[in-house]
Order: sequence, then structure tokens, then C-alpha cells
Amino acid sequence: MRLTTRGRFAVTAMMELAMRDRHAERPVSLNSICARHGISLAYMEQLFARLRRGSLVNSMRGPGGGYHLGRPAAEISVADIIISVDERVDVTQCNGQGDCRGARRCMTHDLWMNLSRKVQDYLASVTLDDLLRQYDETAPDTAKPCRKSKTASRKISA
Repeated sequence: MRLTTRGRFAVTAMMELAMRDRHAERPVSLNSICARHGISLAYMEQLFARLRRGSLVNSMRGPGGGYHLGRPAAEISVADIIISVDERVDVTQCNGQGDCRGARRCMTHDLWMNLSRKVQDYLASVTLDDLLRQYDETAPDTAKPCRKSKTASRKISA
């Protein structure tokens, strides 16, 4: 199984958006997400176009524009994000087609298909809200990008 940077960056960006979305009243700019995580703006724009088509984010144009989650964090799974950016979670050599050995299935095809399903099921069971709670419990206060104070929110959202 190989999850590319597309899937990893999409999950990271959605996590960042969810963290900021719960404290900020205004949309979050892609520039601020990119700066925090060292991701190119052009690449992030491509990802967010796919996330927008998947109804996972809403955009607002103009000054002060940016992105909000398309639905509550508790309703967006990691699998939703990965699927939305056209990422595949498949550990078979044949992409699930059953032609692992030319026109035949390999001896371990069912093993790899079952593992792929388990990974997909797990990712479908984890929501952004779950990740936020886990992060809140484990991250030191200095690593958290969001604070409830208005001053910190302004610095982050700007």
C-alpha cells in the first residue's frame, strides 16, 4: 500500500482547516495552511479544487475569503478525504482486478483484498473530529495552532 503526498497533504490540510474552523469565524486562506505546513500553494489549490468538488469544503471569494469545512468535522472521514482527492488505498498488485499473474489471480490475492478492505474500513471510521480530539489530548499547548483567545485567532487567520 502506498499513500502518496496527495492523500497525506489533503488529510493534513483538512485537519488544519477543521482546527481553525472551530475557533475562527472567518474563512481560512490556503496561504496560511501552506505556510504552516510547507506545502506549495499551487499543489494545495489543486487539492482543494477536488475537495470542493467532493463537497468537503466550501469556498468564499474576495477579500477575507478562504475555506470552511463543507460539513461538520464529525461527518467527514479520512476515507472521504482520500477518495475525494482520487487517492487509492489498495495493497494488491492487480488493483483489485484479480489478474495478479497475467490473467490469473495470485495465491495471496484474497489476503491483500481483505487487507485493503480493512484499511478502507478503518479510514472510514476515523473522522476529522476524532483526529481533533486525539490531537488535543496529545499535542503540547505550544504546538497547537488555535487558541480560544481573540488575539491568537487573529494572528492565525491573518
